Amino acid sequence: MASERILNAKKQVVEEIKNKVKDADTIVLFDYRGLTDNESKALRRELRDNDSDYKIYKNTLLKIALKDLDINLDEHLEGPTAIAFSKDQLAPVRVLDKFSKKHEALILKAGIVDGKVSDNQLLKQLASIPSREALYAMLASGMMGIVKNLALSLDLYSKQKEE
Repeated sequence: MASERILNAKKQVVEEIKNKVKDADTIVLFDYRGLTDNESKALRRELRDNDSDYKIYKNTLLKIALKDLDINLDEHLEGPTAIAFSKDQLAPVRVLDKFSKKHEALILKAGIVDGKVSDNQLLKQLASIPSREALYAMLASGMMGIVKNLALSLDLYSKQKEE
């Protein structure tokens, strides 16, 4: 039988997981097997630069914490699993997807984005969505094109009326 001290430590870890999941807008489960220590450090640094972080917990403690939150990701909690947390909805998905393209050892398993369970395929689709800034730039350039065409049309119309 486990000692009281060990049980309390496990309860604290479960509470930590539950708090991190509640506070995060996005969580991503991924397999980190095969990453070197330097690659893990680089991944952690890149996630931190994007206001995200990841941690490795025992799958049994993850299952207990997620079950308490009525989240079922048990089928994805096989083998070594790390979990990334973020307040940004797409930042960890983008970072992990980009990192997995460079380092084949990293495999996205599943996640929860905006309260919805997402499988590997959906995570890859979400990673391909441009950033907010890129979308604003696309919108602005589209609007500028309309204004430019309107200005050209009005100029041509005024020249035609002058003749």
